[in-house]
Amino acid sequence: MPTYLFAAGSRPIEVEQLVKTIASWDGSKLPSYGKGQAEVTIFKITIPVGGEVPWHIHPTINAGFIIVGRLTVFTDAGEKHELIAGDTIVEVVGKAHRGINSGVVPVELIVFYAGVEGKPLTIEVD
Repeated sequence: MPTYLFAAGSRPIEVEQLVKTIASWDGSKLPSYGKGQAEVTIFKITIPVGGEVPWHIHPTINAGFIIVGRLTVFTDAGEKHELIAGDTIVEVVGKAHRGINSGVVPVELIVFYAGVEGKPLTIEVD
């Protein structure tokens, strides 16, 4: 990925692009944004060792960055994606999926949601 440098006095500022995509991790194209007031939400999520995020759907676009740990995500169609510290993920939208801490330390990740005010970011499913 490209790295950009900016001059900040005598010290350069480095900007590294981590991801730029029109598709989620399973290859499906991201949907168009919904109508309404745009709303950005950022979460820091910690999943304990052995922790499992329940099955859920995101009706809005979101992406994450794994700070620490190992996370395995699955779709209900059986697709699987392994992530470790330093990896990025563009989540599937409108598809049931879940995550499991598959490592030996708590997973810490930052997730960014590009949603619409008043609309849910996550919907838990059975």
